[in-house]
Amino acid sequence: MKYADNKVTDLQIAYIGGGSRGWAWTFMTDLSMDDTLSGTIRLYDIDEKAAKSNEIIGNHLSSRPEATGKWEYKTCPTIGEALTGADFVVISILPGTFDEMESDVHLPERLGIYQSVGDTAGPGGIIRALRTIPMFVDIAEAIKKYSPKAWVINYTNPMSLCVKTLYHVFPEIKAFGCCHEVFGTQKVLKGICEETFGLKDIDRHDIIVNVLGINHFTWFDQASYKGIDLFPVYKDFIDKHYEEGYNEPDKNWANSSFNCAHRVKFDLFRRYGLIAAAGDRHLAEFMPGDEYLKDPETVASWKFGLTTVAWRKDDLQKRLARSARLVSGEEEIELKPTGEEGILLIRALCGLDRVVSNVNIPNTALQIPNLPAAAVVETNAVFSRDSIKPLVAGALPEAVKELIMPHVENHEYTLEAALTCNKDLVYKAFLNDPQVKGRADEADVKKLVDDMIANTLAYLPEGWK
Repeated sequence: MKYADNKVTDLQIAYIGGGSRGWAWTFMTDLSMDDTLSGTIRLYDIDEKAAKSNEIIGNHLSSRPEATGKWEYKTCPTIGEALTGADFVVISILPGTFDEMESDVHLPERLGIYQSVGDTAGPGGIIRALRTIPMFVDIAEAIKKYSPKAWVINYTNPMSLCVKTLYHVFPEIKAFGCCHEVFGTQKVLKGICEETFGLKDIDRHDIIVNVLGINHFTWFDQASYKGIDLFPVYKDFIDKHYEEGYNEPDKNWANSSFNCAHRVKFDLFRRYGLIAAAGDRHLAEFMPGDEYLKDPETVASWKFGLTTVAWRKDDLQKRLARSARLVSGEEEIELKPTGEEGILLIRALCGLDRVVSNVNIPNTALQIPNLPAAAVVETNAVFSRDSIKPLVAGALPEAVKELIMPHVENHEYTLEAALTCNKDLVYKAFLNDPQVKGRADEADVKKLVDDMIANTLAYLPEGWK
């Protein structure tokens, strides 16, 4: 990359999973709206045709006169070609297909285990990790070989295990995981603050929070706006609106598989005194399975939804159709901010800014001193030129730590299981998971593991066969 006039040109970004029909378009949109960065995006995907489509879409977007960020999109047939000389590596892949995810999410229902997402914790998260970890081993080895000094940004779930695998294979890697769930909770606080004080258009970034926890089970123990402590404001709002929850403008929970009324957050605040900082769909999966996810009726009473894989398959067809329209020029990508921070972090790492944002990295600086150093944790960090310095978030309250520790333990079991093809460790992780614990006898849980592994064998290493 080259520097001139507070701009970075000739920036080389390798995009692993560059055939994405969703996240890639978000990334392209943000890049096209920032005139301080330009260069080449090298798209690599096992589905080369999908990457070629995004090459056409990206180059067309960049050619539009209103697009101030100018990039050349180029499909690379090999991961080595994509990575060689890269300044940044973006990873956003789907491990397997939605057929495998259908088993991840829905097969446990035969034991009365319901999952609202199924990609991070619980049976679905564990089995998805068995597919994902070998892929990330290969990616980490390729980065070590072709671009060892590149900054690596991961967006793939299960986030904690993806980042953990990258560091396990290549300890010197400069990798971190990005997740927007914290932003969503900042927006809830922004909305409650606006409603309480009669304010308008508060900037989310002015909601200052201390972040601590693990991905998708993140918490705030401090939150303020312009010197106002938001904890009493949040408590008062919950006391008045506990039953109905909070519906964000244009985001009624009943109209989308992804929205919620934030009642799980409200309940967790009453129980533990901290603000849970992820979507209710994710938060529920880290808690005991007989609480928020006991059955579909219980889920509905908490005003969030079970995101079915049938819905995901239908949505994929819509995105494939949209990809065709974007390639043909029948449809244009709307140029408006997406709310993601990936481009801000790239700018900061290039030295153009200094940014504080939440990030998923190993706990080696003991950002959360009462979690293991080997755990991948989510806290704030300072991003500046070629540097990420995690901020000390402080210790978790013991009651919250007790909720988090089974998942930290399961990250260790699952990583080793994936690397050694050890089914006994998968059994151990299932039986230790709060969604599973106490919901079925051990023999039935082990049979569930066997069947779920059998359903995903096509994406597992030979050792499982």
